[in-house]
Amino acid sequence: MDNKLVVFKGKEIRRILHNNEWWFSVADICGALTGNPDPGAYWRKLKQRLKEEGGEVVTFCHGLKLTAPDGKLRETDCANTEGIFRIIQSIPSPKPRLSRSNAGWPRSATSGSRRSKIRSWPLCARTKELYRGVNGEPEYAILTAEISKAAFGFTPTEYKNLKGLERENLRDHMTDLELIFSMLGEAATTEIARKQDAQGFCENKVAARKGGWIAGEAREKLEVETGENVVTPENYLTEPESKKRLDRLK
Repeated sequence: MDNKLVVFKGKEIRRILHNNEWWFSVADICGALTGNPDPGAYWRKLKQRLKEEGGEVVTFCHGLKLTAPDGKLRETDCANTEGIFRIIQSIPSPKPRLSRSNAGWPRSATSGSRRSKIRSWPLCARTKELYRGVNGEPEYAILTAEISKAAFGFTPTEYKNLKGLERENLRDHMTDLELIFSMLGEAATTEIARKQDAQGFCENKVAARKGGWIAGEAREKLEVETGENVVTPENYLTEPESKKRLDRLK
């Protein structure tokens, strides 16, 4: 396993590479956002409140061993970017919200929007809970591909090939617009499936296509107005995102 700290507002946030994606300490996030001197206690109270409210966000947390202040490895509540940003939305903090650009997060989420998204292929745990009656990872992957194909004209595998990616996280190499339309497709699918009470693979497949179409139509309209394609082979394998942003401003 690979561990690495990220820093936000001078606060160190512990993270660990687990199942090929970064998982972050929830308590550290709470401390960075609230300035609370005891972030662990703050998170315990917040978690209890969310449980009492029936919030599903706590299902995103897993106990992973991180290095504690005393230097020992201790089990710590962690969440991936999907879970972290759902938790962030529950924190009544006067401080600025975390974003990819100011906290060094992977590019698997965007700031200032609802953090319901398709986790980097296959679907995230929240989406799996949404798709009632869907059996197993292969069907989740098919539903993910339906949204992506309708939104962008590419399945996740085809999209990764376009960007020259192999084992890398696709969303870590998406532009802001690609991420926005990805989340639009997922959010639209979420609402359609919920409102239509979709059950089973076939009904959820229809919802996934409709959600993807909504994002696809919005993407095409923007492309007409700007004269530029949203989908791009651009990636961040050899050049950091920050440098590419600066180059665009020159």
